[in-house]
Amino acid sequence: MVPMTTTLQEHIKQAIFAVEQEGIILPLVLEKFAQLIIAECLNQCYYRGMNDELYAGQLRAALYIEQHFGAEP
Repeated sequence: MVPMTTTLQEHIKQAIFAVEQEGIILPLVLEKFAQLIIAECLNQCYYRGMNDELYAGQLRAALYIEQHFGAEP
């Protein structure tokens, strides 16, 4: 089993908080959690190492993620 990072733990807390605040049920908790993970992946693609030789590939990866999940930056 892979240990959870602090960021992943924080996303779980945010999803639970959203549920408590909005009164949504478990399937929506999972959806909110997935949205937070997708947003974090896009954030890493767009803003990490913006000036290195891999940035073009990161932008392409972000596009693939957006297309696959129907997400927006």
